[in-house]
Amino acid sequence: MSNFVKPKWLNEHIDDDNLIVIDCRADLYDKDYGKRCYENGHIKNAFFLDVKKDLSGEVKEHGGRSPLPDLNVLKLKFEAVGISNDKTVIAYDEGALAGAERLWWMLKYLGHNKVYVLNGGINAWTKEGYELTKEIKAAKQGEFNINLNNNVITDVFEVKNNMSNNSFVIVDSRAPERYRGEIEPIDKKAGHIPGARNYHWKDVLNESLEFKSETELEEHFKGLKKYNEIVLQCGSGIDGCGNFIAMDEIGFKPKLYVGSWSDWISYDENPIAKGEE
Repeated sequence: MSNFVKPKWLNEHIDDDNLIVIDCRADLYDKDYGKRCYENGHIKNAFFLDVKKDLSGEVKEHGGRSPLPDLNVLKLKFEAVGISNDKTVIAYDEGALAGAERLWWMLKYLGHNKVYVLNGGINAWTKEGYELTKEIKAAKQGEFNINLNNNVITDVFEVKNNMSNNSFVIVDSRAPERYRGEIEPIDKKAGHIPGARNYHWKDVLNESLEFKSETELEEHFKGLKKYNEIVLQCGSGIDGCGNFIAMDEIGFKPKLYVGSWSDWISYDENPIAKGEE
């Protein structure tokens, strides 16, 4: 099965007992945006998980702006909204920030295999004529056992150790102007990791903010086929998940540098490049 489901499929299965739907809408510049949106109207039976408060941990000197939370705490939060290993999880957002893809990646990292993203998000849902609700249903306690998949994650040390390896490539998922160091609206330093290739994550979406076809994605990422190891990064490990799920859809097996640019620049000795590579 694909990493994505369509609104029609979700509507047909929305009341299934084994289905958990999670609203992941968020805005990095407005910390309460996602919660407000959820309360103003969400897909039936959906629960809300906050990308920064629930899917990210405490910010420290190193680790980036959106580090992984304590996994035991995360396990409890997942169980509180009914997530179990045998449940099918559908995540959605609205395409502005890769919140749904962050949840998808996190569950994959924790060993949950039945997690999917609603292609096109909540906008595709309403475009198909399906309604939203303000009703918040009571959750049934889940039981989620963690089985870490360390093949999908990496850190600053592994990145630094492999930078001179010709079969290794860093893919920067940020907007081109941030990659080039022309602007930096969030982090303290501008630029990119030397040698990184720029593939803006939103380029995997079409005009309707749906993920492009496999053929289009294969064409988009064809320049990366020669590499044995691909590391994805963005600003803080959220939007990079948009590229991750797109690559996974066509058979690539990348790793996510969770700390990403915000972690890289927390080490004063780390080099910084600007402009095009």
